[in-house]
Amino acid sequence: MDQLAALRALRRVIELGSFTAAADVLGISHTIVSRQVRQLEEHLGAQLLNRTTRRFALTDAGREYYESTREVLDLLDEADRHVGHHQAEPTGTLRINAPMAFGTIEVAQWLPGFMAKYPGVQVDLVCNDRMVDLIEEGFDVALRLARDLPDSTLVARRLATSKVVLVASPGYLQAHGAPKAPEDLTQHNCLVYTAAARASEWTLVGADGAEHAVTVHGTLQANTNVALKAAAAAGVGIANAAAFIVREELERGALVEVLPGYTPRPRELYALYPQNRHLSPKVRAFVDYADSIYINIF
Repeated sequence: MDQLAALRALRRVIELGSFTAAADVLGISHTIVSRQVRQLEEHLGAQLLNRTTRRFALTDAGREYYESTREVLDLLDEADRHVGHHQAEPTGTLRINAPMAFGTIEVAQWLPGFMAKYPGVQVDLVCNDRMVDLIEEGFDVALRLARDLPDSTLVARRLATSKVVLVASPGYLQAHGAPKAPEDLTQHNCLVYTAAARASEWTLVGADGAEHAVTVHGTLQANTNVALKAAAAAGVGIANAAAFIVREELERGALVEVLPGYTPRPRELYALYPQNRHLSPKVRAFVDYADSIYINIF
């Protein structure tokens, strides 16, 4: 017996005054409604309704049971409406994880627009450069810049391609000369981002599509590209950085592109979120909004 269905049937019978009316509202047959009420009585070991050919009346046990279960059904109906509201409108706290540089330079610029569009969402943005466990640490969605993603049960939605460039200050190039080919980098002070896979091996792609892998070294390594950008702008050496990190310095001439005929392999921007049969509206809204911000390459 489906006790919840039987409870709903009993309630309809009592409130509408007949088995036939209850069956019409529930979209089932009179026979099924009658059987559900009878099974409920058998389950309880008590008669809930006194039936005649045309009418019925509640027994004392039936009246008491109806009053008690009506509250339960009301609470269930309210819970259904509450969840349905959340599934229709983005609301609640959205926990986002993003890389430090991307979160502070990029996400911080467009996040206010997302929040203005969805005022029912409260955002908890956590920026760091380690690979967090979304489920264990309670994140709803993560933004990742990667060339390859590890195998995972997470959904990975590609949003855009992030261009990567080699940069140095005009002063550094004046003092040390500009590299003409990828192998010239071995003679330069290269600033290494330690959080990258194979951090000391830079792979550059020429105009002909050929790849050139170069082992580099230098006097500074760091786990944040922001520090390497500042060092490059100060004339310390050559940095390998995402274009969005150094865009402002390139525009004002504090940094210039090195080896423009050879480009590091770009990274892909992904939104990662747990697989759920019903994706929450707040996550869907955020991912769609981020997707609308980035058009192919940034």
